[in-house]
Amino acid sequence: MALCFACGNEIDRKTAVGRSSTCDSCGAELKVCLNCRHYDPAAAYQCREPIQEPVPDKDRGNFCDHFQLPLPGEAVRGVTPGTRDPKVEKARRSFDALFGDG
Repeated sequence: MALCFACGNEIDRKTAVGRSSTCDSCGAELKVCLNCRHYDPAAAYQCREPIQEPVPDKDRGNFCDHFQLPLPGEAVRGVTPGTRDPKVEKARRSFDALFGDG
């Protein structure tokens, strides 16, 4: 079962996760390193796949070709779903509202 890294909501595996996909529950982006089965904090660039350069924001959407949701029964290493700090998220939303998100 794949879980949203931000809120722990189950991600429907039947739905293709693309760059602009978001969690139905909390609105967090889904195609992020922290939701990927290859994410590993102990690996080079925190990824078990051979990537050429690091992804700077592990909790932001990206265009990685290696992205895969975890297989049923598999957990993402080093990620505890639903532990995102609400104060940090509020600050990020305020910043994005002022300056844009990209």
